[in-house]
Amino acid sequence: MGWAGVKNGELLALAEKQFDLFLTVDSNLSFQQHLPRFNIAVVVVRASTNRIADLALLVPRMLDVLPNARRGEVTRIGT
Repeated sequence: MGWAGVKNGELLALAEKQFDLFLTVDSNLSFQQHLPRFNIAVVVVRASTNRIADLALLVPRMLDVLPNARRGEVTRIGT
């Protein structure tokens, strides 16, 4: 997408134009940004590490919450 180096607020503004949901491992995002101002749902995934093997364990839970994630709100998955 060419968005490397884009900071959180600008990243969410770009993402809301093209996506319905923003999936991240950045657990501080909801504290750094006022999410209700963005027209995108945010899902924060927390695993023991950010390695694919650890994140993959949470995929079933992600699939459960994605359909109900609401724009302007954050949903947290994991530890």
